[in-house]
Amino acid sequence: MEERIQNLVKLFQEKADCALITDDINRRYLTGMKSSAGYVLVFPEQSYLIIDFRYIEKAREVVKHCEVIEQKPGIFRQFDELFKKHGAKTVALEAQSLTLQRCDNLKNHMKNYEFLTDNTLSQALYDLRTVKSAEELTKIKAAQKIAEDALAALLEKLHAGMTEIDVALSLDFYMRSHGAEDLSFETIALTGAHTSMPHGVPDSREIKKGDFVLMDFGAVVDGYHSDMTRTVCIGEPSAEMREVYEIVRTAQDTARAFAKSGITGKELDAAARDVIVKAGYGDYFGHSLGHGVGLEIHEYPVATPNRDNLLPEDGVVTIEPGIYLPGKFGVRIEDFVHITKNSCENLTNIPNSLICL
Repeated sequence: MEERIQNLVKLFQEKADCALITDDINRRYLTGMKSSAGYVLVFPEQSYLIIDFRYIEKAREVVKHCEVIEQKPGIFRQFDELFKKHGAKTVALEAQSLTLQRCDNLKNHMKNYEFLTDNTLSQALYDLRTVKSAEELTKIKAAQKIAEDALAALLEKLHAGMTEIDVALSLDFYMRSHGAEDLSFETIALTGAHTSMPHGVPDSREIKKGDFVLMDFGAVVDGYHSDMTRTVCIGEPSAEMREVYEIVRTAQDTARAFAKSGITGKELDAAARDVIVKAGYGDYFGHSLGHGVGLEIHEYPVATPNRDNLLPEDGVVTIEPGIYLPGKFGVRIEDFVHITKNSCENLTNIPNSLICL
């Protein structure tokens, strides 16, 4: 955590004397502690976590690289005391997460200070969070292991007659009962024609013989998420279903083989998209290829047709091509990878070949 704070100072100190962090995720990134409230103040010489009575005991126990201060009535007075102590006049704010109301409150109550509302602080935090440390990768892998074990357990009992909700609940229960702090997002479990909806909501529809079952899910370990999608078939798929599946699989394999640091997200997206377009299904792949995964399920870097962001070494990004035929069926296969200098490490250990049960 200390290194993260030091790196953050390097990124904002040319424009601001200090940084005020209010976002829950960014606060956890800098302190290592989960909470629904609190403030982190970062000065070049010292950092502070100001947090209320509900969390103060825990904060004093676990937060090591910030001085922990209990929040009292009159938070602006506490800010003022610390700004004066460090001679700060210019304060960087998180433009991408701070609400207009909270920003206005700061400006109205603290007129002697300049608050920077450009993207300096938010971009600095996103840049830091995009590059994962070995410790972060270990947590992501642990989350993925729980999700993969959940899928393996489900496949042993997945059968016609189960409902979409049954499938989702089975995955959720396994993950939460085997060490997941939380679910990465609301589990998607779809079957039959519902699989043509990329983010459909599970309901009481029953699985039938010959149906695809599409499952998109993930676990959280110590704040870090995993993300995977598998499309399996109950019984024997039609020739069209098998053909579409293999196109999606080839698109994913092609993109994964192309992934490495220094390429753009747009180029990675194109590696998969070109396969689907050449097969005649370009109109049925309507979402981006991938997104970053870490303390949030969607973060940087991204792999999308309209973004030229470079993929950094030690970034984590999903590779999830899909083809969705309205009223018929859909296929998505999602792995996520750790970007390395000349290639990538696949963090998903379950093969992407079609599983027929």
